Amino acid sequence: MALFRLKPLGQAPHEYKTLAKTLSWPHLMALGIGGIIGTGIYTLTGVGAGLAGPGVILAFALCGVVCACAALAYTEMSTMIPQAGSAYTYTYSALGELPAWIVGWALILEYSLACSTVAVGWSAHLVGWLEDGIGLHLPAALLNGPYAGGIMNLPAVLVSLAVMGLLLIGARESATLNIILVFIKIIALGAFIVMGLPAIRAGHYDPFLPFGFLAHEVVGEKYGVMAATAVVFFAFFGFDAVSTSAEEAKNPSRDLSIGIIGSMLVSTLIYMLVAAVAVGAAPFQEIANSGEPLPHVLRSLNHPLMAALVGGAAIVALPSVILVMMYGQSRIFFVMARDGLLPSIVAKVNAKGSPALITLLTGIFVAVFAGFVPLKKIAELSNAGTLIAFVAVSVSMIVLRHKRPDLPRPFKTPVYWLTGLVAIGGCGFIFSSLPVQSQVFTLIWMMIGLTLYFSYGYWNSRIRKRAGE
Repeated sequence: MALFRLKPLGQAPHEYKTLAKTLSWPHLMALGIGGIIGTGIYTLTGVGAGLAGPGVILAFALCGVVCACAALAYTEMSTMIPQAGSAYTYTYSALGELPAWIVGWALILEYSLACSTVAVGWSAHLVGWLEDGIGLHLPAALLNGPYAGGIMNLPAVLVSLAVMGLLLIGARESATLNIILVFIKIIALGAFIVMGLPAIRAGHYDPFLPFGFLAHEVVGEKYGVMAATAVVFFAFFGFDAVSTSAEEAKNPSRDLSIGIIGSMLVSTLIYMLVAAVAVGAAPFQEIANSGEPLPHVLRSLNHPLMAALVGGAAIVALPSVILVMMYGQSRIFFVMARDGLLPSIVAKVNAKGSPALITLLTGIFVAVFAGFVPLKKIAELSNAGTLIAFVAVSVSMIVLRHKRPDLPRPFKTPVYWLTGLVAIGGCGFIFSSLPVQSQVFTLIWMMIGLTLYFSYGYWNSRIRKRAGE
């Protein structure tokens, strides 16, 4: 059927515009860690603790298992199809055009809204640091959108536009800066772990599962380990952004596998250690009520200077998460336009080899959401988009193993069918634990996307035109 025509496997045809190959595995691993370690661990540790108590440690572990399985599928697909576009491109090659469009449209929820979420989280850290550190109080109207009686979240808007400007300079330059920011984040979290370990009290872990395991609703809010898992899942965004840079990797088969798997392993270990220290050094009820859980714990342990340094590190380093996500989103749009599903002008690259126009449009889109939409709503929708992408990549990996076992695979997922099914089932379980409102909005978003596809993408598809349909 025309709706399920497949994109040819292999490198992009010569008439396609291509991206410059400037990234090696250190850039890609830092890109993954830079995307994963960010607002999630700095802020959602408290939110997760409020939903699961000390069981938030288990929530991070469950997310790590599901994401590790998805990461293995991503690694196989990205090294086999070293083109920009990530889940969208893999789905196009394995399942067809319509499923690919659905995934590409879902990725807007993941990347763009994740940028907005991080921008809002960065704004909160900045405001708290300015108020506690130097006593500077910014006007409330410029720190909140209309939903909270303000005009806009100005710091969130400004940091979004600043990162957009950095990406316009070029991928290598922004990736190199990202390495520096990643080290700052890891050092800050390491300092938190070292300072908090001596203060751990066994009594803080009892009861370990005060709200049980499965998600259940209490007064309009879901509680339990799975409810926390559905929220802290946001903290694992980022590793898939590495695969969007496949076309810019110097040695895709080596660099992508190290970048994706390495960043997942490092980030999961850090997350579990930070969560264990946080809920062990302070009662989870205190952490749940804090917008800055890690500095809060340090202040409660009489380490005000270290608390300020950790908060300051978040302010300096969190923009790297926005950089990674905005980078990934611009590459998704670039490939969709190159395939004809979006206007061709979107695929235009500048002298640096970067898609300038779509980077500019993405930055504006992110800034608008960051300035005017509540943090919690954005984060929940970001999770939904990511879950759809993870499922699509896992299914694509299994399908191509059966349909095209002859294809060269520089990296093969071990026990691929079990790994794929764990990723698919885990993502489905997490999606079912999201608030119903988020599930409904995701469905509405998908319907809007299908309308756009059938009004433009279907008729302008490059593959469709090649087939003379």
